[in-house]
Amino acid sequence: MTSPALQEVVALLGCPAAGNPAQYLFERMIAAAGLDWQFVTLDVQPERIAEAIAGVSAMGFRGCLLAGPLRAAALSTVASASPSATFAGAVSLFERQPAGPAGHMTDGRGVLEALRSHIDPAGATVLIVGAGAAARAAALELSLARAAEIIVCDRTPQRAAALVDALTAMAAAPASALPWEAAITIPDRVGIVVTAVPADGQKPVAPLAGLRPDLVVADLALVSQPAPVVTAARGAGACVIDGLEIHCERTAIDFHSLTGLETDTEMLRDALDEFFSA
Repeated sequence: MTSPALQEVVALLGCPAAGNPAQYLFERMIAAAGLDWQFVTLDVQPERIAEAIAGVSAMGFRGCLLAGPLRAAALSTVASASPSATFAGAVSLFERQPAGPAGHMTDGRGVLEALRSHIDPAGATVLIVGAGAAARAAALELSLARAAEIIVCDRTPQRAAALVDALTAMAAAPASALPWEAAITIPDRVGIVVTAVPADGQKPVAPLAGLRPDLVVADLALVSQPAPVVTAARGAGACVIDGLEIHCERTAIDFHSLTGLETDTEMLRDALDEFFSA
């Protein structure tokens, strides 16, 4: 049994962990909530994630955030996984539970909450560019939110097809694949575009063709300067949700999962702007 005299500890496990704003944001939220908690940042190699999770569990950490390749590597090491983590094939957060660490994937909920600040996804046709863990998590949440249709476009056709098959098996929103081309043409029936591809990957992100003012475009790239898709969407007059807004929503969800407390996403956005401008 954890002594109430001991501080709760939350950690970021990353590879690499340097440059991740998690500690900066969590320390702001901890201070604002008046909690006597500590946050630490740890660099862990993917092949040692099982040891790391066993170690922080043995030390009684309240939970951990995971970043980079550790997310996929952690799925098989947690005692239990939420439906979102299982569907995405990755864990972004695990929390201490009596039966062992429980894994969650909160990226999709972050996307959904950010979208809901601008549009109700119910009844909308959604184009998701990407089919990795974050894209899969977003697709799941949008399907459960009663999107009318989900279209998946990924550089690797097999990954796009796998996500379409997984969505189809849910018998919720109809799903189909759109071929990856030099410029991805947005179908006229699409109302929401979610881009979930690495902004700093080795291969360039394909530009979007057919951007228009009635679209809502959400980009998950967490970068200090506007990502190319954000710049293009703003230039076309679309409603834009950048990666910072989505990250703030996801961080608020993570904080609530670990503490049971709500937090101010505007405060998080200010803190994130400070972090990247430092």
